[in-house]
Amino acid sequence: MTDRCRLYLITPPKLEPGAFAETLKRALSAGDVASLQLRLKDVPEDEIARAVEILMPIAQKAGVAFILNDRPDLAKRLGCDGVHVGQEDASYAEARAALGPHGIVGVTCHASRHLAIEAAEAGADYIAFGAFFPTLTKETTSHADTDLLKWWSDVMVVPCVAIGGITVGNAAPLIAAGADFLAVSSGVWDNPDGPEAAVKAFNALF
Repeated sequence: MTDRCRLYLITPPKLEPGAFAETLKRALSAGDVASLQLRLKDVPEDEIARAVEILMPIAQKAGVAFILNDRPDLAKRLGCDGVHVGQEDASYAEARAALGPHGIVGVTCHASRHLAIEAAEAGADYIAFGAFFPTLTKETTSHADTDLLKWWSDVMVVPCVAIGGITVGNAAPLIAAGADFLAVSSGVWDNPDGPEAAVKAFNALF
């Protein structure tokens, strides 16, 4: 793990994989991206599988870890690099059992130090704090602040991901506070200058 913050891309909540593939290729070629989380809400399993089939090879070819949201069973079956689970999804133990010792398992911890320490001690590969800013991607019930990131980076070695409404314009304090990764969705895909420009701009900040 380097000290440099990196980009953790999250897909738009709704996408057509064939059309999105080209956008993704351009975004990933624009600068360093650590991982891509496929986050499709309220879509049938076969649609998720199709998206994985089309998008995972693009990510992996670019050296980007491919992480599926919510579904350890599907992540295992489809050969994803990892899975991200929320507090309302599968438990960390279920996710680890499905993915095995070498799969990446990340856990949403909202703004809770207690949940984060529990997940880290259980063996999570990273924990996610948020939301730091208002976001249109999902309804936020918890609001995290930079003190949380500072505390975590001072006392823990497990990487932390900052999530929630992050854009090129508001990211600097999170980087300064010690976030290992910034999870970004609309801040890249809806960037007025385009996704490539956003990836370049985030990497310039890092």
